[in-house]
Amino acid sequence: MQIILLEKVANLGNLGDVVKVKDGYARNFLIPTKRARRATEVAIKEFEARRAELERLAAEKLAAAQAVGEKLGGYGVTISQKAGVDGRLFGSVTNHDIAEALVKAGFQIAKAQVRMPNGPLKAVGEYTVQVAAHTDVVVDVNVKVVGDAD
Repeated sequence: MQIILLEKVANLGNLGDVVKVKDGYARNFLIPTKRARRATEVAIKEFEARRAELERLAAEKLAAAQAVGEKLGGYGVTISQKAGVDGRLFGSVTNHDIAEALVKAGFQIAKAQVRMPNGPLKAVGEYTVQVAAHTDVVVDVNVKVVGDAD
């Protein structure tokens, strides 16, 4: 399916690009989340008329994400979990737990923005995870997992 991107999408293209993607990806993800439209002649003309407005909105989103990224860069968060005597956790620390801790600290971060390439944290210690406030703004956050004696 041919679509027009209404914002930058990682590994796909930039604002205004006309790309071909699988039907399911377009119908189930890109179009419902307002990241793309079908590339019909009418849609292309409408996009060209709104291009300046969409570029301005994209620049504002990027500026806001860069401001959050500057505050968040190198920030440390401590998460307490029940752990055994050997330092292994009962359960694990996931991206949801980290996002929740960052929201409590005053950052507007969704769980989907927390990237954990090695999977959930399953032991006590200090880790570095990435937070993607925007596709162009990715910062490292230090996560300290401490054992809870309960």
